[in-house]
Amino acid sequence: MAKPAILVVDDEPEVLRAIARDMRKRYGEDYRVLRASSGREGVDALVELRERGEPVALILSDQRMPKMDGTEFLAEARRLYPGSKRALLTAYADTNAAIASINESQIDYYLLKPWDPPEERLYPVADDLLEDWRAGYRPGYGGLRVVGHRWSAQTHDVKEFLARNQIPYQFMDIEASEEARAVLGPDSGSARDRLPIVLLPGGKRLQAPTTDSLAAEIGMRTEAKAEFYDLAIVGAGPAGLAAAVYGASEGLKTVLIERQAPGGQAGTSSLIENYLGFPSGLTGADLARRAVTQATRFGVEILAPAEVASMAVDGPYKRLTLKSGKQVACHALMLSMGVTWKQLPAPGAERLAGRGLFYGAAMTEAMGCTDKQVYIVGAGNSAGQAAMFFAEHAGKVTVLVRGDSLATKMSNYLVERLEAHPKIEILTQTEIAECHGEEGLEALTLRNRRNAETMKVDTSYVFIFIGAEPGTAWLSDCVARDKRGFILTGPSLSAEQLKQWPLKRDPFLLECSVPGVFAAGDVRSESIKRVASAVGEGSVSVAFIHRHLAEL
Repeated sequence: MAKPAILVVDDEPEVLRAIARDMRKRYGEDYRVLRASSGREGVDALVELRERGEPVALILSDQRMPKMDGTEFLAEARRLYPGSKRALLTAYADTNAAIASINESQIDYYLLKPWDPPEERLYPVADDLLEDWRAGYRPGYGGLRVVGHRWSAQTHDVKEFLARNQIPYQFMDIEASEEARAVLGPDSGSARDRLPIVLLPGGKRLQAPTTDSLAAEIGMRTEAKAEFYDLAIVGAGPAGLAAAVYGASEGLKTVLIERQAPGGQAGTSSLIENYLGFPSGLTGADLARRAVTQATRFGVEILAPAEVASMAVDGPYKRLTLKSGKQVACHALMLSMGVTWKQLPAPGAERLAGRGLFYGAAMTEAMGCTDKQVYIVGAGNSAGQAAMFFAEHAGKVTVLVRGDSLATKMSNYLVERLEAHPKIEILTQTEIAECHGEEGLEALTLRNRRNAETMKVDTSYVFIFIGAEPGTAWLSDCVARDKRGFILTGPSLSAEQLKQWPLKRDPFLLECSVPGVFAAGDVRSESIKRVASAVGEGSVSVAFIHRHLAEL
């Protein structure tokens, strides 16, 4: 396979030679650096590369070019190579054009001229973009193959598990692939009930594996190396990952336990645009990958998938029992399990879950949505970002909102994007009354909450983003929770809930009703449901954890 390409475009010959020279010097061993002297020439080059089936990793374009400027060119480049990273080369005076390009063409970055010295002003940005591209690039399959069909909820679960843990795989649909049917053999009809089948690189075949058994087969760590840690963290969402990074970087022996995949609910987001320091936004998967890399570099031990079944408090020690039966003990415990989406309360929803009805963004289903009618249920930022994402694939996206408007829960910039998008329709005061379908989702009955009128619409895809429920039942009576199950901390704890508090000091800001047990992120009562606030709570909690450990 040909090396991935880096395409640089500039109408000034000297500048084009300079940027191509600098890129070739740094990346020439692993990438082909190609040049184009105009936007039109760049488009022609991309068309030719696509016809040959060759990958393009990064596209760098000047802004000020005649006939087709950089913003227009990168918008066309995105259509031809949607997975490539795109950056704009611009002068300081053109910063507004760069920001417009971020909003309109969804470029990944912009660089100011001159970029000298490249070691400081060019390579760090290019390194970051290329690392992000490599994380999502799937050259052939080269690893796992998943044989299944789109109406199989178990197949969807396996695909989501692999994708969220960033494990490359090739999906083989028995409805469309002769090779997939050949894997099943002559009894392919009856074999549909035993899907999915996962083919490992060595030839081993797993039939309808659970995520736990699949994780064990592919070498994911699910058991702790040690019996005792300074800090144990349950839940690897933004709050848990931040606590892990700050705790381990400050010398705490840290273990992070996650039941599904690092990133939590935020990890499923198609794009996070209001996170400080990322003007072009970043996907939840990218955020999770970067955070896991940081945590691992500082020595955090990550167990995933691994689920905690119960906890017990033994004086200054906290003991966690995993569902596998293994135990982990620690001095300080961070609870950052996040929340899960509420189940859609409509007839047929439970039966069709994973078979056309999905909770969260479920980006593994995006390619199947091409030119289809897609419905999004929810009024928060996650629903809005999902609508924008699926609008890139679907023929039409309809957002169903129970309230009067999106503005109550969704950020203003996102509301404006949705309202302006030609493929997106917003239906307020509307809910799903029933889901229809036998093998998979076929239609929805929508109900107008103002006048109770209903209408039936055909669709094979609906994505649910309603409410949030904390997964705290396993805590039993160990720590105080509010009526909805969210964990109470610091000033939110009442005198009644602190009757058994054994210390002279009051609980720290993020400390629970048990000394040394902390909570951060969405699982904490009255927390702000934003990625940045979860990261802030997770990092701040480490200061309180140090103070607790100093008291022992």
